[in-house]
Amino acid sequence: MLHENILINIDYDALGIQHDDSVPVLTTYILNQLKDIQGERRRPCILICPGGGYGHLAEREAEPIAIRMNSYGLNACVLRYSLLPNGYPCPMYEAAYAVKYIRDHSQEWGIDPDKIIIAGFSAGGHVAASVGTLWNQEEFADFTKNYLKCEPSYIRPDGMLLGYSVLTSGEKAHKMSFVRLLGDRHDELLEKVSLEKRVNEGTPKTFMWHTFSDESVPMENSLLFANALRENNIPFELHIFPKGNHGLGLGSKETDVKDGTKYQPECSVWPDMFKTWLENTVGPIYE
Repeated sequence: MLHENILINIDYDALGIQHDDSVPVLTTYILNQLKDIQGERRRPCILICPGGGYGHLAEREAEPIAIRMNSYGLNACVLRYSLLPNGYPCPMYEAAYAVKYIRDHSQEWGIDPDKIIIAGFSAGGHVAASVGTLWNQEEFADFTKNYLKCEPSYIRPDGMLLGYSVLTSGEKAHKMSFVRLLGDRHDELLEKVSLEKRVNEGTPKTFMWHTFSDESVPMENSLLFANALRENNIPFELHIFPKGNHGLGLGSKETDVKDGTKYQPECSVWPDMFKTWLENTVGPIYE
């Protein structure tokens, strides 16, 4: 396995964006290529954005997810993006940079460049879905053309996986996520980052899951986004499980916490559901 930490050194000074000296990191979980035995395999790759309300990163939504995806034959990467006090658009730019980096290295890493899935959980879902909805919008245009020096389509994910995601900045918002992300530009930008309003014909196919009893990020976040996908004729799959606290991760013992509140076995089927969706919608894992 190629398992390494790659620093994402975006020159924010050149972009006129305030940023401290922290450096986001892309961690790879790239499976070995056994060309002599299995031939040339081009696997899908999933780019994982953990949650944490833009104030911290939930490690239970990082490596455990990557390893589960590896078990299905997918390559995986985890993006540890910028946090408070580094706000919008830093996390989104870093995710776009990561998509480009994975595509740039697809031949070397045995990745199918047409099967790059961006995944996010909680606030990480807002990062992921920002790339999925804004890759062809004005917010990314200058960064893509003049900094990444690629066409907008090159940073477009081929699918999205959104788990109990922060998506709306409206009535059902997780308000602290947007306070941390937007800072003193909160009132100016709040509506622009309500992603159910930013879905368009270029938004990728999407797999979503949430729980009815999520009191931190209400399930309406996923429902509103799903409705916007439907209005734009974007195929999606959405699962609402009846029970489960926010931040379940895999829903299994692997991602449980000391008090047992993140163990919800009936939700632990979501990775298998995602794998089926991926193969039926984006394409086979092995080709």
